[in-house]
Amino acid sequence: MSQSPIAVFDLGKTNSKLFVVSPEGRVIDEVRTRPVWRDEADLRVLDDAALFGWMEGELARAVSTHGVDRMIFSGHGCTFALVAGDALVHTILDYEQDPPADIAGRIDAMAPDFQETFSPPLPLGFNYGRHLLWLNERDADLIGKADAILAYPQFWTWKFSGRAVSEVSYLGCHSNLWAPLQDDFSSLVDRMGWRGRMPEFARAGDVVGTHAVTLADGGSVTVAVHNGVHDSNAALYFYRSLGFTDFTLVSTGTWVIIFNPASPLERLDAAQDMLANVTVDHQPVATIRFMGGREYDVASSGWAKSISHEAVAKVIASQAFALPSFAPGGPMPGHEGRFVGPAVEGEERAAVALLYVALMTDLSLDFIGSENAIVIDGGLVKTGLYASVLAALRPGQTVHTSANPEGSAFGAAALVFDAIGDNPFVNDCVVSEPASIPGLDEYRQQWRHHVDAMTSAEGASRKEKRA
Repeated sequence: MSQSPIAVFDLGKTNSKLFVVSPEGRVIDEVRTRPVWRDEADLRVLDDAALFGWMEGELARAVSTHGVDRMIFSGHGCTFALVAGDALVHTILDYEQDPPADIAGRIDAMAPDFQETFSPPLPLGFNYGRHLLWLNERDADLIGKADAILAYPQFWTWKFSGRAVSEVSYLGCHSNLWAPLQDDFSSLVDRMGWRGRMPEFARAGDVVGTHAVTLADGGSVTVAVHNGVHDSNAALYFYRSLGFTDFTLVSTGTWVIIFNPASPLERLDAAQDMLANVTVDHQPVATIRFMGGREYDVASSGWAKSISHEAVAKVIASQAFALPSFAPGGPMPGHEGRFVGPAVEGEERAAVALLYVALMTDLSLDFIGSENAIVIDGGLVKTGLYASVLAALRPGQTVHTSANPEGSAFGAAALVFDAIGDNPFVNDCVVSEPASIPGLDEYRQQWRHHVDAMTSAEGASRKEKRA
């Protein structure tokens, strides 16, 4: 067993975190920051220097306080960096911005077929190959100046180790850059001449270099840098490492990302934000997703407290509903999120938002053909009722939650522990008891009736336009 703790930087779009994980697999230190996304001319970009400064400072503290000797990065999807020498060629784009309409029309026509990449056509920069094409449209010489095109976790791996590598779980995350069935770069990469700027592959968790940490007393300590990983794929790896085999993972945070390895890829529907993710071991996995954490924040007006059974029961009895969608993407694209029924505020509004996210999860599980056990991980576990409401909505499936909901960080740590030969994690997941809330089944039926009416109206409108 490694005798020293490891540092896991779990880099989310909204919150970036450092977890110090002991050799026994416990979090012994935790600190968070909010990445700064700033305007630069007509683009919104990451203040990477500010985030790097925070990471360096917290790593030095973790080394001094806990004797950390290894580090790894788990990163949110949809983000990339262009680097040359020891610097960025272009600042890192915020994926939540759309190219101008005239450019979007040209670059969207260049996307590979869904059956090649299993990347659905998505708005903004959710296909990060789309943002690469946008930068190319803005400056045809820009990408040619780069030594390497790096996925987000690999940018930070490079920043701390000096070594540029690629990693398949991130490239395979609806980027338009990977062909899962061929286990190779997509036709877009070769068409654009980018293959030569894709570094050699290293498996997530492998040691790729070292970083010298400068301590407060002026001394220096060297830590090993392990190759980073896509956050939700790290969570999938973690629960598999605990012994789960036939299960659907519901990974929650800004996004709710649902992996069902039992679902055939033929079931995937690009129009419903369904895709094939790729595991750290190069295996495609049927996936559906929606921006559940963001939608909860928007629909609940930023409610951050707990929600009582009484509040949930009250809005169910009053038939107050939230309908999709409160953020881009997801299985119900093109609809503006709205409330129907009695007006709600405060905790009751948050209860409607919680029910909305649970019902969207339930609908997505149907779309992805989930009939096996369910494991819920991530931020929505902390709301308390989300798992028990979902368990009540799906009585034929056992719903598990982790005692520690940070599956992406623990998955990254598990990759490190496995790389050095001793994984200490044990399965401490618990079965979530179904919530006993009168009228929930009828509420679900009414909510789906509203959703079906929305989609029927949309279909009729399309027919009318074609006529």
